Amino acid sequence: QVRLVESGGALVLPGGSLRLSCVTSGSIVRVNDMGWYRQVPGKQRDLVALIRIKGHTHYADSVQGRFTISRDTAKNTLYLQMNDLKREDTAVYYCNSYPRTIIRGYWGQGTQVTVSS
Repeated sequence: QVRLVESGGALVLPGGSLRLSCVTSGSIVRVNDMGWYRQVPGKQRDLVALIRIKGHTHYADSVQGRFTISRDTAKNTLYLQMNDLKREDTAVYYCNSYPRTIIRGYWGQGTQVTVSS
């Protein structure tokens, strides 16, 4: 059974840091390009960070230099280190494969990140 379980979200002050984790079932992280996505109410879910099977990483312009995506294939876990957080980073964050979801239409529960003073 496929599972994506995100965690690590919290309320944080502007300029603060968080590390998100996504535990997956099986070898999803090892055999797929994987991404972190975020969504705010009323808007589409956007890709913010991508790690290719071979390890190359890509970032949305809005997070470049502040966010770092990584993975631990032995732990079947995807990470997102977020530094210098800004109010506009407030969103629910999800992990999934890229460019298509690991199962059509399937998303985990996500983890809420709120950046506020």
